[in-house]
Amino acid sequence: MAALDLTLFELANAVAVKMRQPQRARWLFDLVAVRCADRLVRVDAELLTAAIETAERHGLTAYDAAYVAAARRNGWQLVSLDLRDLVSKGLAVTPDGADYP
Repeated sequence: MAALDLTLFELANAVAVKMRQPQRARWLFDLVAVRCADRLVRVDAELLTAAIETAERHGLTAYDAAYVAAARRNGWQLVSLDLRDLVSKGLAVTPDGADYP
C-alpha cells in the first residue's frame, strides 16, 4: 500500500471538514501514515511535471493526475473509486479489480 502526501489533505478535507469528523480524520491520517510509512510519496518537480502532462493528455484535474503519475513512476497499480475520471479511462482499477499480493 502506498499513498501520495496529497492523500492526507484529501482525508482532512473530506472527513474533517465536509463530514465534520476531525477525530475520525486524525485516526485515518494515523492509519495511512503507519501503513504507508515507507511509501508515502512526496510531490516533487518531476512528479508535478508528469502530473501536468497526464492531466492535459487525459482531461484530469492536477490532483487526479498526480495519483496516476505517482503510480506510473513507481510501477504501482492505482486503485480508485473514481469511475468517471480514472477507472473508465483505464488509469485505475476498482478495489474489486485490484491485484493484491
